[in-house]
Amino acid sequence: MSHNTKIFSLDSFINQALYNPKNGFYMKKNPFGYKGDFITSPNISILFSEMLSIWTIAFWQKLKCPKKINLIELGSGNGQMLYDMINSLKNFPEFYKSCNFFILEKSPYLIKIQKKKLKEFNIKWIKNISEIKNGHNIFVANEFFDALPFKQFFKINNKWMERFVVVDKYKKNSFTNINVNIKKIEKELCFKISKNQKIIEYSPIALKYLKNISKKINNKKGCLLIIDYGYLDNAMQDTMMSIRKHKIINTLSKFGNSDITYKLNFKILKKIINKLKLKCQAITSQRNFLMSLGIEQRAEILSINLPFSKKIDVYYRLKRLIDKNQMGDLFKVMLITNKKINFKTGFEID
Repeated sequence: MSHNTKIFSLDSFINQALYNPKNGFYMKKNPFGYKGDFITSPNISILFSEMLSIWTIAFWQKLKCPKKINLIELGSGNGQMLYDMINSLKNFPEFYKSCNFFILEKSPYLIKIQKKKLKEFNIKWIKNISEIKNGHNIFVANEFFDALPFKQFFKINNKWMERFVVVDKYKKNSFTNINVNIKKIEKELCFKISKNQKIIEYSPIALKYLKNISKKINNKKGCLLIIDYGYLDNAMQDTMMSIRKHKIINTLSKFGNSDITYKLNFKILKKIINKLKLKCQAITSQRNFLMSLGIEQRAEILSINLPFSKKIDVYYRLKRLIDKNQMGDLFKVMLITNKKINFKTGFEID
């Protein structure tokens, strides 16, 4: 290989594309919202964050209303979700008085935006889960795990190959595959790969986060609520895609100027959770989760005195969140706790 050419594992390439301190996608711009590259549920409607607030109160009550509770948002984007959640949670003074708010955020650029948005609230920004010391912990991860660098492996002629990226100074970037020992992957995932599996897609960084969160949840009662796009098949798929200005583009074409993401396989995630001695309480669609928490009734209350055009807007935004052909089915919600807790609020609809 010439000195003009470098080779990176896929997750290293994605890490540089998204989080390089100088040129990374999330490190130099605000990609959220209609004017950005993609839009997330909290930026579509306040109803989403209000439902999360109701759910948070219900879980706190399940813990018998502890006097110290930590609410940690993993990756806060532009800060909109936590802003709306706190404004809702203020209506529950006993909870609000007991709660410490944290944001785990990697991007200094986004931290500036979040601090401006959330300046009226007392929030602590952290870089590591270990910085949270005492109390029960509620971790909320909305579109957090899909933004972490991931690896891909393909079974070709009965041999497992890992995907790498060839970066050439004078040519277009390209993919290449290199032989890999399947036992190494199985050791990291803590389970055996089925012989029927043709593709493996997972994030080593996500595994580290889950291990650190599991310590916090097992140590004191708490939970991790994951909301993300994903699927529930036993067979893993190649779901890598790159998004720029709301359009899917070639993954290797806009280094540092597009998001590179993948869909979570919630079946595999559940296996990992079980190995960490945690309990997956339930997995459901975003549609079922929000509807069981009363999002339609809340939309009705919110729009009752609004002029017709604004009423239409409330329901248009609601449709985006819960419609089966939009975000309703594509996005899944998963609740992870320690094994002593039994809690199904938000997961009653099948």
